[in-house]
Formats: sequence, structure tokens, C-alpha cells
Amino acid sequence: MSKSQLIGRSIAELHSLIKAKETSCLEITEAHIEQIEKGDQELGAFLSYTFDQAKAAAARWDERLTKGEAMPLLAGVPVAIKDNMCEVDTRTTCGSKILENFVSPYRAYAVEKLHEAGALILGKTNLDEFAMGSSTEHSAYKVTRNPIDPDYVPGGSSGGSAAAVGAGFCVTALGSDTGGSIRQPASYCGLVGMKPTYGMVSRFGLVAFASSLDQIGPFARNVEDCALTLLAIAGHDKRDSTCLSESYREQYAKPALTRDFIKEFKAGSPEENLKGKRIGIIKELIGDGIDEDVKRPILKAAALLEKCGARVEEVSLPHAKYALSVYYLVATAEASANLARFDGVRYGHRNMDAAELHAMYYASRNEGFGAEVKRRIMLGTYALSSGYYDAYYKKAQQVRALITADFHKIFENFEMVVSPTAPSAAFKFGAKSDDPIQMYMSDIASIPANLAGLPGISLPCGLADSNMPVGIQLVGRPMSDASLLQTAQGLETALDLKLVAEKIKSN
Repeated sequence: MSKSQLIGRSIAELHSLIKAKETSCLEITEAHIEQIEKGDQELGAFLSYTFDQAKAAAARWDERLTKGEAMPLLAGVPVAIKDNMCEVDTRTTCGSKILENFVSPYRAYAVEKLHEAGALILGKTNLDEFAMGSSTEHSAYKVTRNPIDPDYVPGGSSGGSAAAVGAGFCVTALGSDTGGSIRQPASYCGLVGMKPTYGMVSRFGLVAFASSLDQIGPFARNVEDCALTLLAIAGHDKRDSTCLSESYREQYAKPALTRDFIKEFKAGSPEENLKGKRIGIIKELIGDGIDEDVKRPILKAAALLEKCGARVEEVSLPHAKYALSVYYLVATAEASANLARFDGVRYGHRNMDAAELHAMYYASRNEGFGAEVKRRIMLGTYALSSGYYDAYYKKAQQVRALITADFHKIFENFEMVVSPTAPSAAFKFGAKSDDPIQMYMSDIASIPANLAGLPGISLPCGLADSNMPVGIQLVGRPMSDASLLQTAQGLETALDLKLVAEKIKSN
């Protein structure tokens, strides 16, 4: 089998080829490295490569599999990770000059789990600086381009991971989602992207942006690969106090996300996976502010859900109109606190010419942080300042509780809700760079799930007038990740995403 024939394969297909001895982990790795070397100069998906480590790991897995060891979830699967997750002896820059030379002495929990599952990590992907952005135009190092059309942005902040999967540089990739940074780029690049329930995946080793919102999740070309990657990285980690305990998962995660469950939902027809599901379509996220060429495929997909036996009704999320304002108070306040550690003293960039300590703080941060990061730190510091805390941050947290209550009220009668993933399809470079508010609006549909800590998944459901993909978002009850994936699998099959993918390829 030629190396080019290994590109674009699912995890199941690669495992089948390995078991049949038609290829090896090393051959799969080399094929994807060649794909990166051929195309990444144009797309700019990666900030650094770990090819030698990946090839060495592939050779070790080939040896272990030859000896008859069981094949773990991601054995021989090329993966990329967003460059805000620590990997031992590897640069972790967060797309920022302030961490340009920071080499991590330890490994993030999610990255540990990838290694245990046999994944072959090919490198660290580009991102908006400190995960603050919606287009991957705010990296300190380069922009990342959409693999469907390089004139368009890939979304953000996890645009590098999305582009890497979309271009066939890897099979799956990890991103982080604070207000939609997995789901929105998945929508823009025609991929499946999932933000798990808050606490499902440990944040240990993820450089914090907004601690009560950040969550690690996977990108993939299909729901099954997304589910397998999530299964590999999920689990309790005592180093993260917000990570859900195993007893809590066993009590509330029904059905549980297991390998057996993934086999079951894969085997089911769309009707078997969707029949009887009670699904609400959020009226506030399908009306004003959503492009007409986004609404059309969303409503068509909702009709398809009904045709397959789901019960779809309009529901209201009355406080959704405040979600963007709440998010940009909570997230910036937490960013102000979290990014205070980058002061030029302990690690990261330091200005060596300052005459005294406070001048060194100022100069180091001024030189190291980009404009968008500075903007958010100032917003957050103001919201937390004496005299304004109650009026801004405290009020935002109160409205956040109301948004969460809106979801719980809906979930008394419905299992999940659907909406567009983003109000528009991918836009061209520079279209929103001069207007931060318009850029912030890109996350209007994805932010509510982060504020409420809910699982959300995006999958492509059609094309906009620009021939760029449109994503539909499903958001479920807390701990309903497995059920959400089952519904997404049914919808994926009903939509025939292979046809959608072919349309995207032919653009």
C-alpha cells in the first residue's frame, strides 16, 4: 500500500490495516510526516514538530504489537496537540512571545493519556495567543489558513489543530475550548469537534486562560474517531481539583463512554440512534444575528432528525442574549488572574534593561504579550478592581447562573438542544481584524455551553453560499457525553457526511 493511501483513513481503518499486516505504525507515521512536509508551509498548522519522537514511538509500538500485545485505542494513530498543552522536553509557547523559549519539564494529563493509548504525536499546533481569538490571526508567530480554501480563516483559537486534521496531517488532534475554540474551528473546517462536560478531561498541564471555562477536547473527521480520542483522554486526575471523580462519573454518566458503547452506537442505524430523542432547537440562536445561508442547512438537519424519529421542538434560552457579555467579563477576569504569573521573574521572556523591579514587570509583559492579550488583561483587571467588582464580575456570575438554570429547565423535557455552531461560515483573512466586537460575535452560539459546563459537539451539515462548511451544534445535559455522541453519530449517518466531505474537497 502506498503512503498516500494511508492519508485520510479513520482509526478503525488504520487498525484494520495494521492487524492485517498491510502497513505498520512506522509507515503510517512516515506517510503523515510527508503530508505535513508537503503542505504545512502553506497552511501554517504547526508551531513545532516532534517527528523523531513520533517515529521512535511508532517503532516501539510495532515491536510490541508483533509480540502479540493488545492494540490500545489509538495505537499507530498520528495526532497533533495545541501548543497550550505541556509536553515534556518540548516548547510550549501558547502562541506568545512571552513563552517563546519555555520548554516544559512535565507532560499534561491529556498528553500522558495519548501516549498510553498508543498515539503518535507529530507536533504542537498554532493558536491565537493564549487561546484568545476566533480566527488564529492572533498568534505571535504566524497565521494558520483554512485547508479548504487558504483565503479563509480556520477559526480559533484552536485553528492549528483543526487545519492539521482537515489537511490530513494527522488523524485526530486536541484543542482547548473556552468559549467555542474547538467547535467553531471544527465548523469552519468541516470537521467534528467536541467540548466535553467540564471536568470530564483533566486540565493539568493545560496553560490556563479562564479556569472555570477551559476544557480539552478532540477534533476528528468523523464522530467515531472523536469518541475514541475522547475516551482515551478522559478520566479522573487528582492533580486537577475540578476533574470529576470516578464515582461521580459512574453515578451520573449514563450511558458511560466506553469502548463497548462506541461499538454499539457505530452499529446502529440513524433511526436506531435517533428514534425517540427529544431535541430542542434554540430559537434565540436561529434568529437575528445568524446568517441566512447558515440557517438553511441547520433547519434542514433539524428536519432530518425528525424524519429519523427524533422529536424536535423550538425551545427558549431567554438569557442567551447576555451570554457574550457574561463571557467577556468572566473570561477576561480569570485571564487577568491567570496571566499574572507571566511577569518576567519565574519563567518566560524577561526585559534585561529595566532599572528596577516594577519597570522590569512592565517592560517584560509589554514586549511579551500581543495586543489582544493586553486588551483582555486590562478588561479583566478593571472588572475585578475595587468599586467595580460587584457591578461587573459579580453580576456576570449571577447572570451565568441564570443561563445555567435556563438549560436545566429545558433539560427537564428535552435530552439536548441544537443550534448553529457559529453565526456565519468561515470568513476571509482581515475581514474582522479591525473590529474586536465583530470577532467576539463569532462565538455567540458556542459560549452558553461553556458558561453552563455542558458537553457540546459540532459536525458539518452542509455548505454556505461561499461553499464553506456550516456546522450544527448539539449541546447535552451534564455528563451526557456518550448520549450526545450517539445522537451525533445518527445525524452524521443520516446526513451522509462522506457526501458533505466530497463537496468540500471539490471546492
